[in-house]
Amino acid sequence: MSIDTETCKHQPVYFGVININIDERTIGSVDVWRCGVCKKKFCEEKQLGIEELADLVGMPKIDPDAKWGVSVCKLQQGKYKWKLVKLKENGEIKHECMDEKVIPLKVNDFKIEDDQHWSFLVDDNVNKAVEI
Repeated sequence: MSIDTETCKHQPVYFGVININIDERTIGSVDVWRCGVCKKKFCEEKQLGIEELADLVGMPKIDPDAKWGVSVCKLQQGKYKWKLVKLKENGEIKHECMDEKVIPLKVNDFKIEDDQHWSFLVDDNVNKAVEI
C-alpha cells in the first residue's frame, strides 16, 4: 500500500540535522523533518547570526521530482555562502551572487555544475557536518 504524499495529512517528526561548518566552526544548519505517515522530508535553513527570516519558512513544499540540497558559493566569504535549495535532476536554479546579481546555475543529476558554485544533497548528509 503506497500513500500519496500530496493527500497525506503530514505528521512531521524531527529526523536529523546537517551542520554547515567553515574551518570546523558551525555557521548554520539544516533541520530535517520527516512525515511519520508518508516519509516525505521537509527542511528548514538556520543560518547563525542572520536576523532575517529564511526564504522558506515552516514546512515548505517540494516538487515530487526535486530533492533538497544545499548550494555553496565559492565567491562569497563568511555566513552568506550557502543556501537551502530545491534541486531537480536536470535544469537550473536561480542564485543571488556577488553584488546581489541573480544568475542561473545549471543542475545535472541533482548537482550544480559550475566552477564557482557546488552543492550537496540533504539525503546524503543527515546527521553529519559538512565543511564548506
